[in-house]
Amino acid sequence: MFACSRSEAPCFTRCTFGSINSNRWVSVASKGIIQPRSILPGNSLNFMKPHPQSITVPGPKMEELCIILHVLVAILLFFFFPVLTSQAIETQSLLQFKSYLQDPSNHLESWKPSQSPCTFSGVICDSSSGEVVEILLANRSLSGEISPSISNLRSLKSLDMGSNMILGTIPSELLTCTNLQLLNLSYNDLTGPLPNLSLLKNLQILDLSSNGFSGKFPEWVGNLSKLVQLGLALNNFDEGEIPPNIGTLKNLTYLFLSRCNFTREIPPSIFEMTTLQTLDFSMNNLSGNFPKKITNMQSLYKIELYQNSLTGEIPPEIAKLTNLQEFDISQNKLSGEVPVEMGNLKNLTVIHLFKNNFWGELPMGFGDFQFLKAFSVYLNGFSGEFPPNLGRFSPLNSIDISENNFSGAFPRFFCQNNNLQYLLALDNNFSGELPDSYATCKPLIRLRVSQNNFNGTIADGIWGLPNAVIIDFADNDFTGMIPSEISSSSSLTQLYVQNNKFSGQIPLEIRNLAQLQKLYAFNNMFSGYIPSQIGDLKQLTSLHLENNELTGPIPYEISTCTKLVEIELAQNSLVGVIPESLSLLTSLNSLNLSQNMISGLIPNGLQALKLSSIDFSKNQLSGEVPPGLLIIAGNKAFFGNPDLCVDRSLESQLRDGLEICSFNRKHRDILGRNPFLVVIILSLLFVILAGLVIARYTNFKLEEASERKDFEKGMQNDGTWKLESFHPADLVVGDICNLDEVNLLGSGSTGKVYRLDLKNGGTVAVKQLWKMNKEEASLAEIDILQKVRHRNILKLYACLSRDGFSFLVFEYMSNGNLYHALRREMKVGVPELDWNKRYKIAVGAGKGIMYLHHDCSPAIIHRDIKSTNVLLDEEYEAKIADFGVSKIIEESDLSCFAGTHGYMAPGKPTYYSLCYFFISKF
Repeated sequence: MFACSRSEAPCFTRCTFGSINSNRWVSVASKGIIQPRSILPGNSLNFMKPHPQSITVPGPKMEELCIILHVLVAILLFFFFPVLTSQAIETQSLLQFKSYLQDPSNHLESWKPSQSPCTFSGVICDSSSGEVVEILLANRSLSGEISPSISNLRSLKSLDMGSNMILGTIPSELLTCTNLQLLNLSYNDLTGPLPNLSLLKNLQILDLSSNGFSGKFPEWVGNLSKLVQLGLALNNFDEGEIPPNIGTLKNLTYLFLSRCNFTREIPPSIFEMTTLQTLDFSMNNLSGNFPKKITNMQSLYKIELYQNSLTGEIPPEIAKLTNLQEFDISQNKLSGEVPVEMGNLKNLTVIHLFKNNFWGELPMGFGDFQFLKAFSVYLNGFSGEFPPNLGRFSPLNSIDISENNFSGAFPRFFCQNNNLQYLLALDNNFSGELPDSYATCKPLIRLRVSQNNFNGTIADGIWGLPNAVIIDFADNDFTGMIPSEISSSSSLTQLYVQNNKFSGQIPLEIRNLAQLQKLYAFNNMFSGYIPSQIGDLKQLTSLHLENNELTGPIPYEISTCTKLVEIELAQNSLVGVIPESLSLLTSLNSLNLSQNMISGLIPNGLQALKLSSIDFSKNQLSGEVPPGLLIIAGNKAFFGNPDLCVDRSLESQLRDGLEICSFNRKHRDILGRNPFLVVIILSLLFVILAGLVIARYTNFKLEEASERKDFEKGMQNDGTWKLESFHPADLVVGDICNLDEVNLLGSGSTGKVYRLDLKNGGTVAVKQLWKMNKEEASLAEIDILQKVRHRNILKLYACLSRDGFSFLVFEYMSNGNLYHALRREMKVGVPELDWNKRYKIAVGAGKGIMYLHHDCSPAIIHRDIKSTNVLLDEEYEAKIADFGVSKIIEESDLSCFAGTHGYMAPGKPTYYSLCYFFISKF
């Protein structure tokens, strides 16, 4: 490979490396130190380029140094060069891998061609070889697909992309990564059948749970003998049995096969996996008896068999599972008594037995648990005394014992360690008082003890639990009043106290329950007025106060609870009238005011609501029943109101209990017998109306002529004009005051508009206001217009004023207004406004209106959007003009109708009326 020869110079020896010919000159100093004469620039492979010179070392004894140098070069060739080549390949593969993904959160920002892959976020390299061994990208909000380029990462041991939004299928190229030990693609959106991954013999963790994989459940998982954790749950596999060869995975500690569409019994081989710690076959359709052999798996700390069709009883041998912490066999068809031996499982933290057919008493040993956090046995047939010490020694967080037959005193220690958040004991036979110990249970979120036999009063602190969302005391024999402490339950959304013997007034502090949605307090003995503070409950949807002893009127404030769907106030002693404001409750579906002493008329506005249930019977109502309500509810909803009647047109729908309104009949008979009277009345009304219109018009013209005369006279008076500018413009007072009638653009109820050519070459429009005799109105108008800034609102340049006379200077619109543009034609007979221009104008005008609504404070209501008030510049950009002027000028004179009659929306000007103006034209 190499040879050394003496140089002609006595102090140097030449070493030639024949096979690679990568020679360098090396000079040797007097102390024998070898120094490279040159360092080759360029990429990492430059050291392999041949050099025309040789390596010369001094003296015959330097041959050994040549040998050492050769060895070093050989090491570099055989080790460093392959690493560099492999790293380049892995870099390209990872960049291609990135290109298949969408990364909205820029977690892969560091993946750049100029960087080493070992610096990429989520990538880990081997410390000695420098090759990529781990890709850890779980929970990075990634989407897209898995690139086949993953196959180039031959040393990859871990691929973790769980909890993302990856689509597509698992590429078959992944099978070449035979060093994989961890593959986690769980909680993504992968689909299709699973590829056979049995070639990945080194896999220890395989988790593909919660995707959309379909087809037959993969039996090849039984060939992955090194598996420690297996998760294929929550996919769409075909219905079938659990493959028995899963039981051959003797190293398995974690088995998660929930909702895999399994049927029939669990194969016996499963129970031979003695190292298994977590067994989860939940949400399948497994059948057969509860497997007794499961008690041989003494390493188990978690059993999840809920939501299957298992039958039989829990075997006493369950006590052998001394490591068991979580035991969930709920929603099966299990029966029998819970074995006493189960009370010896002292490490239990979770017990879920709900929705089965268990019966008998619970083991008293349950009260000795020290780690229990969740206990749920609802919907069974348990009976007898409940273990009184349950929760006394454990950090209990939630308990649900509802819909059983437990009896006796209610346990007092559920919240002993002040961790309890959920206490549900509905539909049992508990009796006596609710223990006061729960008054200090501040973490409680849900407290439900309805449908028992409780009596006595409830401690004030229980009413005021600060974190309670639901409080349910319904269907018991509780007495006493609701205390003011209820104001502390500020998180409450549902309060159920119906069917008890509560009394006293509904507390005013109920106003503090700002989140309350449902208030059920019927069938009690509440008295006094319905508090007006109920109007502060803006989230209220259901109000049930029927069958109490309430008096006084229905508070009109109830109409501010705009989300109300149900109002049930029947069987009280309410008086007064039905508030007209109830017509504002647009979500109202049911209204029951029956069996009270309510009088007066039924509001016609209730017909506009989408009511499906109405009952006004047995009151003291009078007048005509609104036809719409009669059609919805029928006669029975109005029985027991002697003074109610219906229109003759609804006579065919009448049954017993209501009569035709006699006044209507008499009135129509008179008109029917005297048709000339109708003509006379109508003619008289027409004459009066015409006279009022003529008088109003004449008065308007006289005032207009007088004001024009005053304006011309005022213009001749001496005085100083005040010019206030709002945008840069070269304006001369003399030019503004001396407008030429030749340049008149138009006139209206507020003044004339002129075109004015400025000396600097620009053009503006000047509006001469002749009705501005109220200085406050003028100032208010200017104050609003100077603050308006939007490309679709006509720009106000300046205001010139003196002694009540004003000129407003606006930007000039060369294409006039929309009204005329719609009617103009081009020279070739084509309309001036094609559809593109019309669309542009509509959008521009809409943006201007939205600006007036939402960006102006206070908001501006135009009142007079019409085609003549939409101006167009030379680019046909729409600009809204004259907004609010008429209203502002006349806002203290209610007799002045300032808007244009054809475009005024009915009712009071609002944001919605402005939309009405806009839609009426566009």
